[in-house]
Amino acid sequence: MRDRYGPDVLASDFRRSHLKPITQVEARPGVVVEDPTTGFVGAVLRVYKSGGAIVVDLEDRLGRVRAFPLGPGFWIDGKPVELVRPRAVQARSGPPSATSRELTNSGSRRVADAPARVARASRLWVEGRHDAELVEHVWGDDLRVAGVVVELLHGADNLEAVLADFSPTPDRRAGILLDHLVTGSKETRLAEALRRRWGEDALLISGHPFVDIWQAIAPERVGLAAWPDIPRGTDIKIGTLCHLGWPHADHADVAAGWQRILRRVRDWRDLSPALLGRVEELIDFVTAPGTR
Repeated sequence: MRDRYGPDVLASDFRRSHLKPITQVEARPGVVVEDPTTGFVGAVLRVYKSGGAIVVDLEDRLGRVRAFPLGPGFWIDGKPVELVRPRAVQARSGPPSATSRELTNSGSRRVADAPARVARASRLWVEGRHDAELVEHVWGDDLRVAGVVVELLHGADNLEAVLADFSPTPDRRAGILLDHLVTGSKETRLAEALRRRWGEDALLISGHPFVDIWQAIAPERVGLAAWPDIPRGTDIKIGTLCHLGWPHADHADVAAGWQRILRRVRDWRDLSPALLGRVEELIDFVTAPGTR
C-alpha cells in the first residue's frame, strides 16, 4: 500500500541531511591552507604527534610558523576542507638497470627489505629545506640504508656556529653542501677558512655553482630552455616563478611553486652533473671506512 503520509522524518539524521561532505586533503608539504578563525595562511611544513594530538605546522609568507590541530576547520581557495595525515608513500620505483635490476632514484642498485639502521654520528648538512627535499627525493633510499641523517643550516651564515657545536672529528665527520660555491664568492671564502680550522679528515665542504638549488634541475622539466638570469636585488625564487608565469606573490606561492617543480624531477637524470658528483662525494666522505 502507498504510504499517504510519507516517510518517517525521524528515521534519519535530519540535522545533517542538508550538509555537504567536507573534502579531505592530505597535509603534504607545500599545501597552502587558511585557518579562518585566525586568518593565518601558510604552507604545510610537517605533521607530527604532540601531547597525544596530531598537529600540523604551517609557515606563512614571512617565515612565521604556527601549529594547528589536524582535522577540519581549514580553507583552501575559500572552501572548507579537512586536513588528514598523508598516506604512506610506496617505495619509489627508480629506472631499471641494463640487467633489469631495480635502481633507486640516484641510480644505485635498490637494496630489497633492508633493515632499519641506527643513524650514524657523522652528518650531512644542506643550506635549506628545498635542498633537503631534493636530496631526499633522489638519494633518500641510499641515505636510509647507510644511516645518514641530513640536517638544515638555514643559510650558509650559520655554518660556523653549527660546526662549532658539532665539533667534527676524523671518525665523526661533517659533510656540507653549499649553494654558489664558485671562485670569489662569500661561500667559498667561508669554506676555505673552516677547512683550515677543522681539517680535511673531519670536514668536507662541497657545493654546486648555482645561486639556488632550483637551477640544478634540468630546465626542460619545467618547459624552459635555460633557467632565467634574475637581476641582483630580486629574490631568485620569486623572479623564477614570475618568468614561468606561475603565482609568485608571497611565500605560500614559492612553497607551492617548489613542490610543482620537485614533482617533475624523476630521478638523477634530471639533475646537473655539477650537483650529482658533489652529493655522491659527500655521502662517500661521511660513510668511509673508519667513520661512525
